[in-house]
Amino acid sequence: MLKNFIPPDLFPAMPEIFLVLMACVILLVDAFLGRTQRWIVAALTIVSLIGCALITYQTMDGQVVLTFSNMFVDDLLADFLKLMLYLAVIVVVIYSRDYLVARQLDKGEYYVLVLFATVGMMVMISAAHFLTIYLGLELLSLSLYALVAIDRDSPKATEAAMKYFVLGALASGLLLYGMSMVYGATGTLEIGGVAQALHLGVANKTVLVFGLVFIVSGVAFKLGAVPFHMWVPDVYQGAPTPITLLIASAPKLAAYAIAMRMLVYGLFELAEHWQSMLMILAVLSIALGNLAAIAQTNIKRMLAYSTISHMGFMLLALMSGVVGPDKHFALNAYSSAMYYAVAYVIMSLGAFGMILLLSRAGYEAEHLDDLKGLNQRSPWFAAVMLAIMFSMAGVPFFVGFFAKFSVLLAAVDAGHIAVAVFAVMFSLIGAFYYLRVVKLMYFDAPVDNAPIQASLDMRFLLSLNGAAVALFGIFPDTLISLCTYALMRSL
Repeated sequence: MLKNFIPPDLFPAMPEIFLVLMACVILLVDAFLGRTQRWIVAALTIVSLIGCALITYQTMDGQVVLTFSNMFVDDLLADFLKLMLYLAVIVVVIYSRDYLVARQLDKGEYYVLVLFATVGMMVMISAAHFLTIYLGLELLSLSLYALVAIDRDSPKATEAAMKYFVLGALASGLLLYGMSMVYGATGTLEIGGVAQALHLGVANKTVLVFGLVFIVSGVAFKLGAVPFHMWVPDVYQGAPTPITLLIASAPKLAAYAIAMRMLVYGLFELAEHWQSMLMILAVLSIALGNLAAIAQTNIKRMLAYSTISHMGFMLLALMSGVVGPDKHFALNAYSSAMYYAVAYVIMSLGAFGMILLLSRAGYEAEHLDDLKGLNQRSPWFAAVMLAIMFSMAGVPFFVGFFAKFSVLLAAVDAGHIAVAVFAVMFSLIGAFYYLRVVKLMYFDAPVDNAPIQASLDMRFLLSLNGAAVALFGIFPDTLISLCTYALMRSL
């Protein structure tokens, strides 16, 4: 047996290996540090992520490389999404620092769990095998369950963690059951092998369609799409805001990646089946997300329902990949979904970053009333929040507008004109709750006149975040071209 063993090429997986080693190092270093020295752990976390970015950049040769017995893939799609992931997690760590210190939650385990969650997302992004997808997903999920409950004195956080854990375990079961059906029908769990079995017509399509239902359900849960959205508002509200920031941003990139790997790379021959499933999920998510958000007074719950509607738009792009001789439309649709995921992460980081900015020791800025009169307290940060809200509403010329526009264009090209019109109508309804935030900031008297206290690095990064929302809206071609090129070299 050992004679026939071929050692895997470790180079494509070097970023994951490096980050796991650094997480272990940080865990050991933290054991020797006092409370006043915890900034060293935060700094090491950021340095580790920057190191991962440099290693990932070294692996970007544009080639598709498979390793670990075809279970792990390194392609341009994975490299681009990983670089976006590192950036998002670095922003999360910097935004969270002041909040955690003020509440004595800046423990070493927070940073270690964030890094292990990041490793889980990296594995999901590079998965070329159903088991690798599941391993990455479980590593991410278990880290997030622990992070949601990190504030042990908070009954809300404990309740949110329990709900997330129970529903997450159910979703993982659905996904695993779907994968077992795919294995039973094709005899393989390799994504490329499944695609080949379908192409050659040797797979049992009836069993595969049943498996597909469970797989789509599992992916929909991770995205928070209706009717698998029950956990989203409760977890967003109950978790400490830095954890909500993490859940709302980076995992969306990993969820997009596994949707692409499983549905487009592996089960493309069954596209007519999963496209109709995604259409139902997209329509329900856009409708319920926008309608339910109007009734919310808690800004974290409002943004949770907003997330549901945004994920509906991303699914709308994924379902618009036309199955036919012209692959150009399919590439446009999938790159639009990728662009929407990246744009949403940028907007989400800014929105929750503003909530963290307005929170201070002993005070949680969770309600819409906490934003009243923000323009009088800080005109600059009111302008940043204005840009983020306008972008989420799809107002020209911000990144959210072009993200929505590219998705709607892909839907129209695929012949889903009625669904595109439906999405536009509900976007107009959804604009209400975003513009309500702007109205509170600029036209209402402040209920809290306390000065905004935040570190210089957070102020600078949040300003940069707001500028990115505006600049990627004025010059959208750069980001769209990067998404299209990464997909074109990986499909």
